[in-house]
Amino acid sequence: MLTGFFLHLKAHKLPVSTRELLTLLEALDKRVVSSSLDDFYVLARACFVKDEQHFDRFDLAFGSYFKGIDTIFDIRAEIPEEWLRREFQRNLSDEDKKQVEAMGGWDKLMETLKQRLREQRERHQGGSKWIGTGGTSPFGAYGYNPEGVRIGQQGGGSKSAVKVWDERSFRNLDGDVELNTRNIKVALRRLRRFAREGVPEELDLDGTIEGTARNAGWLDLKLQPERRNRVKVLLFLDVGGSMDPHVRVCEELFSAAKAEFRHLEYFYFHNCVYDHVWRDNGRRRIDRSSTLDLIRTYGPDWKAIFVGDAAMSPYELVQAGGSVEYMNDEAGIVWLTRIFGHFRRVAWWNPEPERAWEYTRSTQIVLQKLGPRMFPLTLSGIARGIDALRQ
Repeated sequence: MLTGFFLHLKAHKLPVSTRELLTLLEALDKRVVSSSLDDFYVLARACFVKDEQHFDRFDLAFGSYFKGIDTIFDIRAEIPEEWLRREFQRNLSDEDKKQVEAMGGWDKLMETLKQRLREQRERHQGGSKWIGTGGTSPFGAYGYNPEGVRIGQQGGGSKSAVKVWDERSFRNLDGDVELNTRNIKVALRRLRRFAREGVPEELDLDGTIEGTARNAGWLDLKLQPERRNRVKVLLFLDVGGSMDPHVRVCEELFSAAKAEFRHLEYFYFHNCVYDHVWRDNGRRRIDRSSTLDLIRTYGPDWKAIFVGDAAMSPYELVQAGGSVEYMNDEAGIVWLTRIFGHFRRVAWWNPEPERAWEYTRSTQIVLQKLGPRMFPLTLSGIARGIDALRQ
């Protein structure tokens, strides 16, 4: 089974090797974890996954390979009865053991369960014999029997089951799930581009070995500069108004970006970028940065990222004086066009669902100027935006 699982991981493009499979087999042989599928999942992930960017891919592969293996209704699953008996009896209290004996003992209980599984062909509700829900049968869920086997029930009922055999399911991960700082960091790391710069103070192991070999065995230490992420990011964040419901996810994106990018500059705007932006929302009336100065200061090699819903009155985009806060001399779309034209790589992450964009006129105007570089603020959307910034 593990050989098939190993090949299944490779089919899902996970960088796994035979050495890691042998490590997993050795851990299982030494009984590092119990026989539960949950414990095996943790152990297998620790053995096979060496980079956290592969966690989600491993979870998908694991879920698809072991789907349904933990349900009692899969009669093809052959679990040695001796294993079940030992694990079961080890966790029974004296009172539980007496209740089991009242029905004829463990052997009688399990033999009856097997017989019911062979005979039953449909779902059963209520009653005292078949496996189902409600009723007084010893096998099933949401019923009552003083010495029963609970199957398929979420949470306890009368607390009288002598054995709980609930189904657990591993859900496939979705690229549109709610974001958090950790998985945003993983997504943003795809944009990193490393280079060695600065003072040579880190040991160059390969160079030292080669230099020592060329020096007839005399140690020849080689040093090199530290590898640093050279990606430079300019982040524009929409705040206030219709962005208020998205504050939390924007905070998590901002936190992840600050942690991942050494060269990061950020500025705020409201609805649309005009002739100025700001760094501190509390001082935005008196401490502003000229948008034209930003274009002059930051070169075309900077990655420009906008985060906003692009939802506003069309007048705020296409008319001079259309801003809701002051009389702007030039229309917002003019400033956006300047920014889009200056930076070679631009992406826009929109927290609103992608299906809603076509119903917002202002969003359509921005898309006409921006092109196919607006993406939903989801995991898959961030990944697509990162790919656009890397091209």
